[in-house]
Amino acid sequence: MDQDTVIKETDTTMTKGVEYMIHEFSAVRTGKASPALVENIDVHIQAYGTSMKLKQLALITTPEPRLILIQPHDPSTTQEIERGIRESKLGINPSVDGKNIRLPIPELSGERRQDLVKMIKGMAEEARVRMRSARKHAMDIIKKSKADSTITEDQMHDLEAEIQKLTDKHVKEIDEHVASKETEITTV
Repeated sequence: MDQDTVIKETDTTMTKGVEYMIHEFSAVRTGKASPALVENIDVHIQAYGTSMKLKQLALITTPEPRLILIQPHDPSTTQEIERGIRESKLGINPSVDGKNIRLPIPELSGERRQDLVKMIKGMAEEARVRMRSARKHAMDIIKKSKADSTITEDQMHDLEAEIQKLTDKHVKEIDEHVASKETEITTV
């Protein structure tokens, strides 16, 4: 594998890790209504014999800042959607209003805010682990290339420095996203 390919693949892997973390952050409650809070909840539909994401089963809107309205495409799935929301780790109590489900978003307590901050820091640490894993994989490829005599000692050190710069850049990006999300959660 040539040097440019190693760097590009490592950068792509690290970028995907950061994007995944950002996607995970979108599902963390911040005290305001957002369809992203519930759209990826898995709901088992008995009639279909399978589990599906909520966004595939219903229209999800936020008519008010502290309310999520779920309108199932198939009204017969309303009870199963409600059960799926109750079984999720959101801590939001759904109420069925005819064919629709209403999710009032309660104000977050100080203790719950701190729990959410711990949770996003855990997600960030998982992303950092992915960065270190990508770095290790790239370093292994570089060392193998050196052992196979396809690159020189100087090229190996240059590539290792380049990979470390990529790692530092992506870890800094993770830290910035964590700080931003922490501020969003702790702001009352």
